[in-house]
Amino acid sequence: MADPTQTSRPSDTSEALGCLQRVFGYDAFRGDQEEIIEHVVAGGDALVLMPTGGGKSLCYQIPALVRPGVGVVISPLIALMQDQVDALRALGVRAGFLNSTQDLDERRMVEAEFLAGEIDLLYLAPERLRVEATLRLLDRGKISLFAIDEAHCVAQWGHDFRPDYLALSQLHERWPDVPRIALTATATEATHTEIAGRLKLQDARHFVASFDRPNIQYRIAPKDEPKRQLLELLRSEHDGDAGVVYCLSRKGVEDTAAFLAQNGIDALPYHAGLDARTRAANQSRFLREDGVVVVATIAFGMGIDKPDVRFVAHLDLPKSVEGYYQETGRAGRDGLPSTAWLAYGLQDVVQQRKMIDGSEGDDAHRRRLGAHLDAMLALCETVECRRVQLLAYFGQQSTACGNCDTCLTPAETWDGTIAAQKFLSAVLRLARERRQKFGAGQIIDILLGKKTAKVIQHDHDGLTVFGIGTELSVAEWRGVVRQLLAQGLLAVEGDYGTLVLTDASAEVLGRQREVRLRREPARAAKSASRSSSGAGKKSAPVDLPAELVPVFESLRAWRGATAKELGVPAYVIFHDATLRQIATVSPSSLEELSGISGVGEGKLAKYGPPILDLLAGLRAEG
Repeated sequence: MADPTQTSRPSDTSEALGCLQRVFGYDAFRGDQEEIIEHVVAGGDALVLMPTGGGKSLCYQIPALVRPGVGVVISPLIALMQDQVDALRALGVRAGFLNSTQDLDERRMVEAEFLAGEIDLLYLAPERLRVEATLRLLDRGKISLFAIDEAHCVAQWGHDFRPDYLALSQLHERWPDVPRIALTATATEATHTEIAGRLKLQDARHFVASFDRPNIQYRIAPKDEPKRQLLELLRSEHDGDAGVVYCLSRKGVEDTAAFLAQNGIDALPYHAGLDARTRAANQSRFLREDGVVVVATIAFGMGIDKPDVRFVAHLDLPKSVEGYYQETGRAGRDGLPSTAWLAYGLQDVVQQRKMIDGSEGDDAHRRRLGAHLDAMLALCETVECRRVQLLAYFGQQSTACGNCDTCLTPAETWDGTIAAQKFLSAVLRLARERRQKFGAGQIIDILLGKKTAKVIQHDHDGLTVFGIGTELSVAEWRGVVRQLLAQGLLAVEGDYGTLVLTDASAEVLGRQREVRLRREPARAAKSASRSSSGAGKKSAPVDLPAELVPVFESLRAWRGATAKELGVPAYVIFHDATLRQIATVSPSSLEELSGISGVGEGKLAKYGPPILDLLAGLRAEG
């Protein structure tokens, strides 16, 4: 294996930069890209941790173009290989793939191109490397590098674990002189170590970029009719925008997609229970059309390259901060302002605790799942900057961002010790005096002095704690319970989600521990006029003067028609960010157009003349 500290020769650097400018249309590398590319071009192994939208793909695409031979890319998503190859071909890069969707003639053609060195990049699913015929094929060709994309799939405790990734350690054993680069958008220090160990990349050079995505605004709201809250968000801030909505259950996906569609949002469901044809069709519409919203389980999203996703919303609590970061990272890949919005409530906490208690595996496994949930709850309940807490989870320090909900509207805290004592006392007295356990709703009724049927039936109105909590509303009490669960002062037990005390509860009941709580925001007023006022209104493009919006929309319309004609996603033609710059600069020659970021030689030759004609026509009309 090459010396992991080795760097490239100056000639390699200029060749790589020339490739970046000529093929991809960018003037300069960003962040660690240049150093990573230099290292791999020189034959070194690399493990790269870089956020979504940080330009990971260039870190293996450019070395594959610069080094002699074919770059072999291990990608976990067969469904997206065609789009990845289409995007490269649009740049003039010779790319192909081998997977189970092809017939024999198609596979033979790609194999022949590989052996003849007539392609620059070959995409494979990890499963293909368990087929001896594939290994023999690779033995016969010249390989410039191996790129292992979505490398977190190798981590046993990762959120997208793929058993076939475990076999990728054989790459170094079978082809010891071929450099390897493994890439992922998210990993804690533990996951980072596990990836390196399982792929035998401990001696590789490790590059860890900042996980900060400053263009994403993180917001977490208490659940209050979450589908209505989501609809208000889309109508008021993201009308006409592409986005992803995550739900835990298939039923939640179906119900939410139907609700949004009934309210005029172009929303489609995606989950493993749908037939393959429907999933593929819905994914294709999302990738190839503007303004489509996908409502999905976490089965959707990995490898999605759509750059103009303006929001990612969660209607259920993610199981881990890693999963949350990976999913929210699908917003704003183009660097433009985007929203990561999460609605979370008491039932989410109860449900997740129940799932952990009932999960398969040993106690160590359940403790690990519990630690993941605790970190996610800490992020939800923090009164400090969310971005600071999020980055701290990945071992990175930062300062308050000024672009998350807790920075923009600082949360209030209050001394909730007495409220906590009242609730914990109710749980204790139900257990001691009635030998009963109940969920949060029943206990809140007792504290509020509500003589419901269950309260009367079980004689709970005779308890000394009956009616002692009328100073708080139902919503406020639910917030108290949620935060007690998050702080480990309450626990969930059994299939019915009943609440029980923990060892730490005694410290509160014994007045040995203060309980600080986050104040629940006032219930958002339901306003039909607000919900309907944005209906049908197209959101203005971000950071674009009003007078240029018609030009941008005309460019988008041209792009959409061209993409449909070619059968490729719209972003394969040009990203929104490139169209914004074209609208702003309004070039009148191919030379001026070539100066726009994202316009390489291939796209300039192919799309330059029609764009200049379109702009000339708009100027004549204006």
